[in-house]
Amino acid sequence: MHTTARVRARRHQGAPFPITIRPTAADTMIARAIARNTAPAPEEIARGLTWGADEKVLLALAAAGWLASRGRGASLERAGNHALLVTVAASLLPHGLKLLFNQTRPDRLTVTGHANGIPISGKRDDAFPSGHALHMGALASAAATLPAGARRAIQSVAIGLSLTRIVVLAHWTSDVIAGFGLGAVLERLLRLWTGYPGDDPPRGKAR
Repeated sequence: MHTTARVRARRHQGAPFPITIRPTAADTMIARAIARNTAPAPEEIARGLTWGADEKVLLALAAAGWLASRGRGASLERAGNHALLVTVAASLLPHGLKLLFNQTRPDRLTVTGHANGIPISGKRDDAFPSGHALHMGALASAAATLPAGARRAIQSVAIGLSLTRIVVLAHWTSDVIAGFGLGAVLERLLRLWTGYPGDDPPRGKAR
């Protein structure tokens, strides 16, 4: 985790930010193993799958869900409000954190990996935290209110999509873990505002 990583402040004109974060030994070991053992085909698949956790896609889906929930009862409207607010917040938070922290993406530090199909992702120093994983952590947390079958399916997808960011070396493993955890915490905090999941008020029995 980043709590054990070496951290040093890069000062610009006397300011303490951004803070440069270095990957842990475990991060480096995992990234090197992926770079040596991957191939163009699995990298292309992972790169396609990772779009499922992209903020633009999720914002569009959340907006569509919010519109669809209007007039469908208090419970669905509450869920629509919550989903849209969480998605917007989960989109903004990583951008703010990336202004405070600099970390070089693993795909910028490998030659072998690019020969084996590793793509180039995002801006060079925007590894921490993983925005995709932050969205997926929020999704997995929100799914905890669903029945067991749906909950397990959604949480499995959320974890799988987060792992694609490690496979394509867009992020170090600790970036993904940190992002996923931040997303879960964000979702739980926003419940205090939206009242999600909540229940519809009881209706009187028909006479």
